[in-house]
Order: sequence, then structure tokens, then C-alpha cells
Amino acid sequence: MSRPVHFEIHAGDPERAIAFYTAVFGWKFEQWGDVPYWVVTTGDGPGIDGGLLPRRGEAPAENAAVSGFVNTISVADVDVSVSDAIRAGGTMALPKSPVPGVGWLAYCKDTEGNIFGMLQPDENAPAPS
Repeated sequence: MSRPVHFEIHAGDPERAIAFYTAVFGWKFEQWGDVPYWVVTTGDGPGIDGGLLPRRGEAPAENAAVSGFVNTISVADVDVSVSDAIRAGGTMALPKSPVPGVGWLAYCKDTEGNIFGMLQPDENAPAPS
């Protein structure tokens, strides 16, 4: 069975995106050689690392359907992380909702219009009413 081993974030303004993900998640970015590509280190333990590169083409249109994979990041407190994302220039895409037996999930957009999820693990999360 094949598993994801790397992700990439496409950004209209790479420096702005780096500032966003550093502020919200504390990720580390290091430019790879002389090319416009940054290696993203997301932390220690389970999970994957990725990259960030300049977007080739137009940013996603507002309210457009998702046309790629959505990365979901494990967070300790989804409410705090959503606030951090908004404070760093992101916007809310879908508000926090329970995933029964799994946790609390919210979706935001970064400063580049990319959608990402944040999941606070909580096996006691109830079924939506």
C-alpha cells in the first residue's frame, strides 16, 4: 500500500506563505539551493515534511471547488489554531465540527487561498446534532 511521503504548498507570495505557516504551526523553512523552492520541516515524530514553491498560474478562485488534496494538520486545540490562522492573515473555510470518535475538524484558507484542515484529536467527539 502506498502512503503520502511529501506535500507541496503553492504560493503566489512565498515569503508571505512562509510567514503564515511559521506563525500558525511553527514550521521551519529552508531554501533549497538557488532555486525558488523551500523545504518545509513540520516537526518531530509521526507526520510528513514537504515543500513550498511559487504558484504557476492563477490563485484558486473564491468559492471554487477543491481541485487538489487537502492537507490536515493535527493540533492540540483547534479553536486556538483557527484563531492563530486568522490572526496570521488566513480565513475560515468551514467552521469547527465534530468527527464522531475522531476529534474536532476545521478548515481554513492560508494567505495564498489554499485550503487546509486542522484536527484536534478527541475520541469523545459527538455525532453532529
